Amino acid sequence: MSSLTVHAQTPSPQPVNGRTAAAQPAQGDQSFSGPSFRKGLWRFIRTLDVVRSANKNFKYRVVNAETTRCVDPTFAMKATFSPEPVGGCVSDKPEKVGNRYTFGHRCDYMGAVSTVITVRSDEAYTELNEVSTGEHPRTDTVVATRIGDCDDAGAANSEKTAAARLQH
Repeated sequence: MSSLTVHAQTPSPQPVNGRTAAAQPAQGDQSFSGPSFRKGLWRFIRTLDVVRSANKNFKYRVVNAETTRCVDPTFAMKATFSPEPVGGCVSDKPEKVGNRYTFGHRCDYMGAVSTVITVRSDEAYTELNEVSTGEHPRTDTVVATRIGDCDDAGAANSEKTAAARLQH
């Protein structure tokens, strides 16, 4: 999505029935303590607002995009929750309160961001990224909702493409 803010989409182990409880670690990856989601056909609605005035009262919507594709969002969460430094930036560990994961400082393609991920279920979440530094602070929001099933070949190809986009 971090790819809309849908960072990277890659496969995670799933039970045979394809369901994983929301906000539970992915099976087989003990270092991941973020939420898990059902893979399938997901709709991502992204908005990016930029502050363009000295008094910070005026926001301009520079992106308002919708994407639908076959993915496993749990893999994106693994990238988001990764403790690995990005350049010279090191992310804070997230704080979990109820269904929200809050990063005071997270390293992202936009630079250092404040991130809040709100998990509504294993089929829906919202990610809010805020950059408050610099001349033009910005807010990047993604609302993600699973809307159905898709074939595994399509999901695998889409996941590889999303992961490749994250590399650039």
